[in-house]
Amino acid sequence: KYPTLENYLDLLLFSPQFYTVFWNSIKMSFIILIFQLLISTPAAWAFSRFRFKGRKVIFRIYIVLMLLPFQIMMLSQYLVIDALNLMNTQWAIILPAAFSTFPTFIMYERFHAIPKGMIDAARMDGANEFQIFLHIGLPLGMSGIISSVTLGFLEYWNLIEQPMAFLEDKTNWPLSLYLPEITINRVGMLLAATIITLIPAMFVFMIGRNYVEKGIIAASMKE
Repeated sequence: KYPTLENYLDLLLFSPQFYTVFWNSIKMSFIILIFQLLISTPAAWAFSRFRFKGRKVIFRIYIVLMLLPFQIMMLSQYLVIDALNLMNTQWAIILPAAFSTFPTFIMYERFHAIPKGMIDAARMDGANEFQIFLHIGLPLGMSGIISSVTLGFLEYWNLIEQPMAFLEDKTNWPLSLYLPEITINRVGMLLAATIITLIPAMFVFMIGRNYVEKGIIAASMKE
């Protein structure tokens, strides 16, 4: 019952299910983050740089959706996922998370802080909107992007309610559901699995912690 290297050897050499759930967590987390970057980054740029009818109303709806807990959204998500025949697949976890409004909220203020004069100068030099977004928006808003990726990875690496509600097949489970399955008689292995599970999260946090602080400070500022 005491933590020894034997527990790590047992976990890494004789527990193939651990590698399955570890890969599931890696795969789902990275696919979610890629989709979020493709969806939320242009959305945040549009909210911060363009003025169109209903912009503030739509952005407030984004914030409300961000504040709603999963327990409130679970039924509607279940109905949509079931209608798409995605129940008990990893896409049942990936697709709802891919359209999360939280990354847009984090990136918004970083994009909004870019001086308007810089954007106008780029337009005068002949740059189109996509070039401005690519060469000015992305580099100067990188702290908001990295902070949203960091916080997103920490959240989706530890998902438990969504997989518990939408996944039945254990081969699709992430690490967050595998760890509680380890019985009290294998405390040493549980500790080893927990420490190994913490390593990716700690690694990502150490890389992005400075950007997380900047992103949170920017997100707390009002327009």
